Amino acid sequence: MKKIGLIALASLLTLSISAQNKKKMGGFTSQTGDHFMVQLTSDHWIGTPDSIKSHMKGLARGLNIYLMLDQRFKGNPKLSIAFGLGVGSSNMYFKNMGIDVKAKTSKLPFNNLDSLNRFKKYKLTTAFLEVPIEFRFTSDPENDSKAIKAAVGFKVGTLLNVHTKGKTLQDKDGRTLNNYVAKESAKGFFNSTRIAATARVGYGNFSVAASYQLNNIFKDGVAADVKLFQIGLCISGL
Repeated sequence: MKKIGLIALASLLTLSISAQNKKKMGGFTSQTGDHFMVQLTSDHWIGTPDSIKSHMKGLARGLNIYLMLDQRFKGNPKLSIAFGLGVGSSNMYFKNMGIDVKAKTSKLPFNNLDSLNRFKKYKLTTAFLEVPIEFRFTSDPENDSKAIKAAVGFKVGTLLNVHTKGKTLQDKDGRTLNNYVAKESAKGFFNSTRIAATARVGYGNFSVAASYQLNNIFKDGVAADVKLFQIGLCISGL
């Protein structure tokens, strides 16, 4: 997964550097402006059943990294269309629960481990290779680092990896049984495509970014209809 992400980001970085030559094409002008974006997010599952929500603990968080090409309208340089490539990830944390992503069942098991052995720390991670597209506004196209900015758009992603990771096995009373790490990886229960609506607003190189998944995290019938909502800080530049 890491190799795929690095190759994708390196390829787009090459395109991004060439775009900074400000070459005019058609009705657009390519120039510098938020070619690189890093988003640190607080993650939430919308539609989670109470039986699962009661076991979701800690700060669920995500990391999204994108390289973008920004095409500004010649007639109005405050407006632009941007598209790119990157990797988006999400980490959801659970307490006294096990998620058997490798199960050979028709439904994804979310196992309540309140009275059984369980891991002290446990998370479910998903990662997608994504293509984001934004319609952007900047109040000062000649000085992006001191401009008010806003953007709306969407992103489409293909699933790279799903895994669970548990640390420190404990008994039902919280006593440590074994200090080891267990990791299981399987994608069968998860939708291979993610489509999400996105929005950003901020000043200079910092903005608040949000995304809402339009389709379900899980395949039909294997779990509840749950969607991912992310909100957090976006750092942009170049």
